Amino acid sequence: MGVFFLKTGALVFGPGLAIVPLLRDGVVAKHHWLTQAAQFLDAVAMGLITPGPVVITAAFIGYLVAGPAGALIATVAIFTPIYLGVVVPGRWFVRHRENRQIKAFVTGATAAAAAAAALSGAVVVLTRQAVTDLATAAIALGLLLRFKKIPEPYVVAAAGALGILLH
Repeated sequence: MGVFFLKTGALVFGPGLAIVPLLRDGVVAKHHWLTQAAQFLDAVAMGLITPGPVVITAAFIGYLVAGPAGALIATVAIFTPIYLGVVVPGRWFVRHRENRQIKAFVTGATAAAAAAAALSGAVVVLTRQAVTDLATAAIALGLLLRFKKIPEPYVVAAAGALGILLH
């Protein structure tokens, strides 16, 4: 489990949700540590309600697989590549922040990380698992209204009420 999360952590760059398809493939399809719908969606939901969704999702998956020791292993493993790649050389980056080539690299890497395509895989994976009937489709449609500049608390309240009414 530690090796899997170490490799996964090495591939994390940009938005945390971009890693969802890779996580799902590893923990559900390849290793069968979690079930497709319920456990994996719970793990992603736990990550999304907290700061640092990748680390929290990994910790939750590790906990489900092997208890507190699994949570610790998954957390350390997924965070180690980020730490080695950003925190350790951080002073070097700060010293060279005015370098044109460094700026160009950071600009390009940031654009790549922010690309909508990086998140589209997560959207597809999560939607296929979460929207399973008419009720969940109605709730998902309600969430899409969020993009029409409706304040988030109203969307959450409406989706919750809709869930209660439909079930």
